[in-house]
Formats: sequence, C-alpha cells, structure tokens
Amino acid sequence: MSLHLYNSLTRRVEAFEPLDPAAGPTLYVCGPTVYNYVHIGNARGPVVFGVLAALLRRRYGKLRYARNITDVDDKINAAAMEQGVPISTITDKFAAAYRDDMAMLGVSGDFAPDIEPAATAHIPHMIAMIQRLIDQGHAYAAEGHVLFAVDSFPDYGKLSRRDPEEMLAGARVEVAPYKRNPGDFVLWKPSTEGLPGWDSPWSVGRPGWHIECSAMAEAHLGETIDIHAGGVDLQFPHHENEVAQSECTHKHADGSHKTFARWWMHNGMLNFGGAKMAKSVGNIQRVHDLVREQPPEALRYALLSAHYRQPLEWSDALIEQSIKTLDRLYGTLRDLADVDAAATIPAGIEDALNDDLNTPLALSEVARIAGEARKATDADARRRLKSELLGAGLALGLLQQSHEAWFARGASGDDDARIQALVDERNEAKKNRDFARSDAIRKQLADEGVLLEDTPQGVRWKRA
Repeated sequence: MSLHLYNSLTRRVEAFEPLDPAAGPTLYVCGPTVYNYVHIGNARGPVVFGVLAALLRRRYGKLRYARNITDVDDKINAAAMEQGVPISTITDKFAAAYRDDMAMLGVSGDFAPDIEPAATAHIPHMIAMIQRLIDQGHAYAAEGHVLFAVDSFPDYGKLSRRDPEEMLAGARVEVAPYKRNPGDFVLWKPSTEGLPGWDSPWSVGRPGWHIECSAMAEAHLGETIDIHAGGVDLQFPHHENEVAQSECTHKHADGSHKTFARWWMHNGMLNFGGAKMAKSVGNIQRVHDLVREQPPEALRYALLSAHYRQPLEWSDALIEQSIKTLDRLYGTLRDLADVDAAATIPAGIEDALNDDLNTPLALSEVARIAGEARKATDADARRRLKSELLGAGLALGLLQQSHEAWFARGASGDDDARIQALVDERNEAKKNRDFARSDAIRKQLADEGVLLEDTPQGVRWKRA
C-alpha cells in the first residue's frame, strides 16, 4: 500500500513520495522552547511524528529528521534574569529534561530525530538569511530591527488561508512606528543591556522566533523539505511566516519561489477539563511529573489513541483505560511466554499507518491480534500471533519491555490499581467465556498472594 498523508497546505490526503527518493525523505518538526518543563500536550507531536519517522525509515531505508531546540526567547530571558543566571543555565537544564522525558515516552531510536539543532548555534545562518531577504526587497531595517515585508510576498496566507485583517488580529502583532505595514513581522530585534545579543549589521540583537526554524531547516535539510510538522496552533503565525521567509529567500533561476515544505502536517491539541491545555490557561499536566506518576507506556498509548489531526480529551480516565489495555496486552504476552517468536510487523499495521498515520486503527489491529492469540491453541498459530503482536508493538513503540517489568511497576508501593485492573480483566474474560484467561489471571494473583472472592455484589480481593 502506498503512503498517503494529509497535507494542510492543499487540505487533502495525497500520495506521498520524497522529492529525492535516492537521498530519502526529509522531516522537520518544531521542537520546544526550553524555559520550563513541557506539558503533555507538547508531547503529542514528538510521539505521533516519531511513529511517522519510524514508518518513513522502514519504507525508504533512510530519513533525515530534524527537531529543533529553541534556546533564545523572551521567556527564557525573563527566567534567566529572574534567577540571575545566563540563559544557557536555563536552556541546558530544560533541554536535558525534555530529552529525558521524551525518551521515557518512547521517543527514542527510530522514533527520535537524528538532528537536534539549537537556535543559538545557528545565529550566523539566520543573519545570512535575513541579509538575503533585505537584498531581494522582502525585508527592511528600521531602528535596529529588521522586519519582513508581508506585502512583498503575494502568497502570504496560503497555508492558513486567512485574509489579511484576520491574520493581523490573529498574530497579535505590535503596531510599532517603524513598521511599514502593521502585519510585518520581526526577523531581528535589538537587545538592551542585560539581554543576550549577537553582533549583526543592524544592531547587537537577537533573532525573531520565525526566522530560527527557517534557517535551521535550510542548514540541515536543504531549501525544499518533504514534510514540516508541528501543532495546529503553530500554523499561524509561525508556520505561515516560515513559508514566507523561506520561499522568498530561495528562488529558481527564473525568479519564481521554491517550495519550502511539500507537505505540512499538524497535530490537534490536547483538551483538559474542557479547554485547550495551555500554560496560559493553567490547566496543564507536565510530562516530567506524569512519567513519574504513571506508567510512561500508558501515556504513550493514550497519546496514540486518537487520530493525530483530531483533538484529544486528556483525562485520568483515559490514562486508566490505557493502563488496563496494556495490562491485557502484556497479559497475553505472559501467556505466550513459552513461545519463541521474533517480531514481524503485520501488513494490517503498516496499512493503518500508511493511511494518514491512522494510529486508532493500528491499535484496534493490535487488540484483534491479541484477542486471537489468547484463543489460539495450535503451536504455529501461537508463534505467528506472538510475532505479529510484538511487531505491531514495535511499529508503535509499545510492548517493548518484558511482561515481568510491566507488571512489576509499583510493586514496591501501592499496587491496588494494577490488581483491580487484573480483576476487571478477569471479569471481562469470564463474560466472554475466555475461561483459560480467567483462570490464568486468578492463578497469577494467587501467586502474588492476592485472593479473590466471588460475591453477589461482585468480585472482592484481598492480600493473603
């Protein structure tokens, strides 16, 4: 099956092929601004686009995947000034925390970027790009600032498809006296004393946010990239401005603009408590805390449970359901512990992912395979199904630890939730007349010193 991906630029699902099949596809994902720990909504992009990265690597044999670190920003500056430390003290700490937290969510190996450019390491690239924009009449210097002239790019707005007045309102731009057009956006701004700054032809200053990604993408992936991805909240103004900068910088011999990104992919937002999860709203759950409070694999499962383009309602109930589902899947692998099988990714999983990264369909395929495996008695069927279950997990970044490790989580502390999940699974197995599974769970709990008692009010359990 060919790979089909939704393109936010054209508003339709299209068959994907890389611009240069011999070199392999290129992928750029907007990374974090490292002034604090990220919230779980910020993890959705790295998780889902990590699944895409692994798929592209399997399909084409190679991939150049960059996910940036924004380590110069006014929020970083404010945190550094408040603490009286250099910005690197803030950014080094939270960049390291981000990498560690993403790795705990399974964003590692084939799911991780192989290039992680930092903005501060690319200041010369940004200055050179800004100068080219000035030379070509797309930007102008004013009072130590450099601004992009949106009127110079007739296609401005083609990604977000907003009219100029709507874009101006959405950007919340500062209407400064040095701007020719209120919608013109900053490429470079001067730094006052106490703020980080770099020498430039215009002022000792620092880059605007948007130019950073354009320059880093150019430096590592070239003038035209295959896929640019990020949260839907970045579509405007950030991604719209990236398009304008990059396409005005890079032109064909006839003067026409080169395409910056052939595909744009945007993941939907996480909602929590009925509103979009955001620091400004105050309804966030930090990844750094969650991966220490909950099984990280269950958080990953939850992030994959909805299609990436749709909003995802985040809740304790979603996490609990993900834990129960993984209990069932790891229970199946425990039942197949005597079967020797290597992971093979099933066609049904690849087909689901080739269909615009349809992770809910892929997860339903995982459940189907596990259901068949629990019923299988033939040795060859059990071997095949275990191989497929492990392979399905491999494609999604799930089921990669031993069942012993999964079920041992929290054994040193309060294990009530895990035990109740197994009791619930046993009840479901009995309802489905899967008595072998029901008996296996009872035996497992008995071996752990947990006794079950069937009562008219339901199953009760207690530790022996």
